[in-house]
Amino acid sequence: MSVPMAYIGVIIIWSTTPIAVLWSSEEVGFMFGVTSRMVFGAVFATMAVALLGVGLTWNRKAMQLYLISGLSFFFAMYLIYWAVQFIPTGWVSLLYGFMPIATALMARVWLQSETLSTHRMFGMALGFIGLATIFSTGISLNPDSALGISAILLAVILHAGSSVWIKRQQTAMPAIVMTSGGLLVAAPLFLLVWFMSGSELPLHTSAKTLWSIGYLALFGSVFGFALYYYVLKNIDATKTSLITLIAPVSALALGHMLNGEPLTREIITGAILILGGLALFELGHRLPAFARKS
Repeated sequence: MSVPMAYIGVIIIWSTTPIAVLWSSEEVGFMFGVTSRMVFGAVFATMAVALLGVGLTWNRKAMQLYLISGLSFFFAMYLIYWAVQFIPTGWVSLLYGFMPIATALMARVWLQSETLSTHRMFGMALGFIGLATIFSTGISLNPDSALGISAILLAVILHAGSSVWIKRQQTAMPAIVMTSGGLLVAAPLFLLVWFMSGSELPLHTSAKTLWSIGYLALFGSVFGFALYYYVLKNIDATKTSLITLIAPVSALALGHMLNGEPLTREIITGAILILGGLALFELGHRLPAFARKS
């Protein structure tokens, strides 16, 4: 696949995943939605590894990485599926924009590889002002939205922490192998929680729910990761970071058009502040060169 096509594919998948999460669980409960996605995702990822001929590695270091990745999948996905009961789906992608900031802060502590320059500090401050705007707006629309926002931010912290932890291991393991191993850890955990919660298989499942689960299992859990790492490998990090600026805008628009989610002036203002802060955080180092050219 060409790099531009892969780039567009990542944006489409990341933009549509939040609303697919809601559609996959609103009729059958979020526990069934996330469990079925993880189980099918594990099957699809394992098949992909076999078809590509790379195979899973079972040494001690590999199993440790699978465990880290799998626990991250488990807790982050649980929190995301739980959160969409309380907040608009577009907010999931918007709040996940804090992922680069959380990753940089943890890398600064654990890897000593990140510097918090002036433009990054200003970007963080702008992003947090936007977060406060979204938070206050959400509470005015639905008092329980504070729970959903908090759950997504916790998922971001867990995801960022696992990414930095894996990076510390300095592994050359292919992304599809890491994804498959992580899903093979997460899927049984979801099955265990689903069984212990007393959940039952739904008697009736609509086509929309089934298609959403299949889409998330195949594209959201397998192709999404594979395409992202392919893009990351072939273009510079600056261009890759633009995905986190484009996807939230698309997700907000899709949530509004397809699910009737509110898109008030306050929400737009908060989104602009968050995305502006993220842009300054990721791209602010290019401002001096841009100023010289102009």
